[in-house]
Amino acid sequence: MNSLSSSDQLVLALSKGRILKETLPLLASIGIAPLDDLSVSRKLILDTTKPDIKLVVVRASDVPTYVEYGAADLGVAGKDVLLEYEGTGFYEPLDLQIARCRLMIAGPVAPTAVPTKLRVATKYAGITRRWYAERGVQVEVIKLYGAMELAPLVGLADRIVDLVDTGNTLRANGLAPLEHICDISSRLIVNKAAMKTKHARVTALVAALSEAVAKAAARRPR
Repeated sequence: MNSLSSSDQLVLALSKGRILKETLPLLASIGIAPLDDLSVSRKLILDTTKPDIKLVVVRASDVPTYVEYGAADLGVAGKDVLLEYEGTGFYEPLDLQIARCRLMIAGPVAPTAVPTKLRVATKYAGITRRWYAERGVQVEVIKLYGAMELAPLVGLADRIVDLVDTGNTLRANGLAPLEHICDISSRLIVNKAAMKTKHARVTALVAALSEAVAKAAARRPR
């Protein structure tokens, strides 16, 4: 375990973007806020209002790696990232119920004849292979990292697997959701060693966040 994640502090890994934006109010509600203005700061390691808690800002797909290998004690990652990740060195004690969306299979609104072997474009290669294998469907998975909607339009793929929020981007590109793989939200994950060596502090933080999540849920319109 590196020196940042020492015995006298907790390190929480977050990723920029929607997850960070929606995690910060939860943390603020339990008295944890970055000392720097994140709209202008370029720092990747951030001190907080709790001297014993630091935040590290990493790429979304790297959060579980930082947590598994002990560079961070805890992290916040989308369920999509966790399903795609192959490691097992962390616990997933809490659904934060933020950054919610759906992982969907999508394709053209007016598709041509479906080929014997589908070509599916996605950055979720592992999830996609498992989904189709469980249904006995042969697919060729094409790994892409962005602009998934373009793949069917230019003939690169017959289907895409991607996160869908409002569906506006799909509709704008002549695509429609076809199958629902799973609902996605951000989860709190905890390094297994930290759960043992810093048990009291980690469980206290998990409990405080759990209460904050419950209060936030109670405030949402029904």
